[in-house]
Amino acid sequence: MSQQPPASIRPKAPTASPVKFKAALRKAIRRNAKDPEIDFLNITAMLDMMTIILVFLLKNAASSNAAPPQGDDLRLPKSVMTGQPKEDGIAIFISKTQILVGDDPNPVVMLPSREALAQSGVDAKYKKSANDLGIIPLANALDSVREVDKAVRKAKGLDDKSEAVIIADAGTPYRLLLEVLFTLGQSQFGKFHLMVLSGQAKQ
Repeated sequence: MSQQPPASIRPKAPTASPVKFKAALRKAIRRNAKDPEIDFLNITAMLDMMTIILVFLLKNAASSNAAPPQGDDLRLPKSVMTGQPKEDGIAIFISKTQILVGDDPNPVVMLPSREALAQSGVDAKYKKSANDLGIIPLANALDSVREVDKAVRKAKGLDDKSEAVIIADAGTPYRLLLEVLFTLGQSQFGKFHLMVLSGQAKQ
């Protein structure tokens, strides 16, 4: 039967010093360390990109009105003037049957016959009173597009005085044109441009 050596003469288990332990721990951490994943977005770059897109969209909102569609309901008058036409501004379309504002295909006002327009202008239901020159639905539409136009002009470095390009049928009665101009003035449009076709004077 074997005998165990006395406890006083047993070999002691090797022990690590705190310095060696810490060094080994740091080495293990470095060995197992991984590159941190990018879990955030660069907000500054995104804001710059969104600003550029916004300015681009605002500048293109005031698209050129150089070639409006024509048909039996809308024929532009001809001009004998020469020079570069004015293209900036909110387009106001006045056809034989309706008034439209900008790119909105929905008419703001439906027009009566030319005889009725020449006598009393737009139907009284669109005004505060029968003798009033202001056209309420047109004024409401102009107020809405003017806010966008002000932002466009600011992006271009211009003042906040909105301009309107009136694209009217050649046979538009003067009374109707007067009411549209009056409504534009009441809606803080400072300048008006009447679009016509370039033509030669009749001999």
